[in-house]
Amino acid sequence: MSSYVIFFKDMLWGSVLIYVLLAAGCFFTWKLRGVQFRHFGHMFKVMGTSLRHSSAGLSSFQVLCTSLAARIGTGNMAGVAIAITSGGPGAVFWMWLIAVLGMATAFVESTLAQLFKTRDEQGVFRGGPAYYMEKGLGMRWLGVVFSLLLIVTFGFVFNAVQANAIANAMYTAFDWSGGLVALALIAGASLVIFGGLRQVARVAEFVVPVMALSYLALSLYITFTHLDIVPQMLYMVVSSAFGFHEVASGALGYGIAQGMVNGLQRGLFSNEAGIGSAPNVAASADPVPPHPASQGYVQMLGVFVDTLVICNATVAIILLSGEFIPGGEVTGIQLTQRALEASVGDWGSTFVAIAILCFAFTSLIANYAYAETNALFLRLPEAQVKMVLRVGVLIMVWFGSVSSLPTVWAMADASMGLMALVNLLALILLSSTAVKLLRDYNRQLARGKLPTFNPDDYPELYGTIDENAWPSPTKREL
Repeated sequence: MSSYVIFFKDMLWGSVLIYVLLAAGCFFTWKLRGVQFRHFGHMFKVMGTSLRHSSAGLSSFQVLCTSLAARIGTGNMAGVAIAITSGGPGAVFWMWLIAVLGMATAFVESTLAQLFKTRDEQGVFRGGPAYYMEKGLGMRWLGVVFSLLLIVTFGFVFNAVQANAIANAMYTAFDWSGGLVALALIAGASLVIFGGLRQVARVAEFVVPVMALSYLALSLYITFTHLDIVPQMLYMVVSSAFGFHEVASGALGYGIAQGMVNGLQRGLFSNEAGIGSAPNVAASADPVPPHPASQGYVQMLGVFVDTLVICNATVAIILLSGEFIPGGEVTGIQLTQRALEASVGDWGSTFVAIAILCFAFTSLIANYAYAETNALFLRLPEAQVKMVLRVGVLIMVWFGSVSSLPTVWAMADASMGLMALVNLLALILLSSTAVKLLRDYNRQLARGKLPTFNPDDYPELYGTIDENAWPSPTKREL
């Protein structure tokens, strides 16, 4: 099975998805006139106004933490190491590129998710790509296809990836067996996922900021203690991306294509821009300002923090440690652990194990939240669907804990690629709506007003927007 999965993954990424991702990122950046550059500072302003909790939905800060919980995990700590060992240091450059372009893509998908969100019977906002495919495009069948892909990708495969990384880290640090780790993860995950979306958000809101800041502080310490070789590291990354470093140094040549493929794969796995995952939780927010575009800004910030901050922390830890050996056999989370040990001592391996446990565990429960939203979109009996999904997630946690790394990562890349293709098609078709929302938001902002969404200004969307989620000004007063 492994050989077939790897063949399909290589064909999908090598022949299709790389070009589609780059083209889509450039297209959205052009359509939005470089919103990620022009309004970089505004992302932080919006985040600053979105810390309060809401009875109507999750706060934007909770949503950001939940989406970061899904993003920050194996992709940042194990995935970066795999990208560097498989594609050379130049893969990091392509991770940066896909993150910068992906910020525009993230804006589009999260803004659309907010626009077409609905309120369920428990008063919780739900939405995402499946919902804007049904309401915005009138293609429920495409939404069903996407939902099934997401349930397989995030509910099952990605959770196996997270469990795999935790098991490897625990084995390296404490010599714990995969079976023992699996039992512990199943017990912990059960306590959270059976509590629903709000419980997931509460856990993520606490764990993610604490662990992210701790990991960043440690990487900054390593950077400052190796400040003299930081320019050399940056030169190696950029020159290797274009094939210059290997020629000059006589080191193992990875090739531009190999570095590009690995960098884009791991970058997309890490920041998830364009895949259609983060919009599922972005739709759950009750944003401030009360406008769909405000959540687009928040999710752009999520991509920035994930790849250009957290991933770069891992890059610094690995490349400044001297543990990276071109063509070496050590990869994944073990390389990150060894690199940290080389810089700070034996406790570095333990720190990485604890960090990946927290990051990957919160990823696991956030992935479940994504899958639950899409399972409910299928309109099957809710209680039975949730139970089947929860049991399936726990089974995949066990599978990932005892499986080999190459097979699990290949499954993740293949399923993620299919999901991204379906979502990007919908985003391109609905991009004009996202552009109109951005212009409306900025026009109100320029007039000194608090940007507020008025459905009456969008007569072409009549009948597609849930009045319970976005009431007209008259109903809002009532």
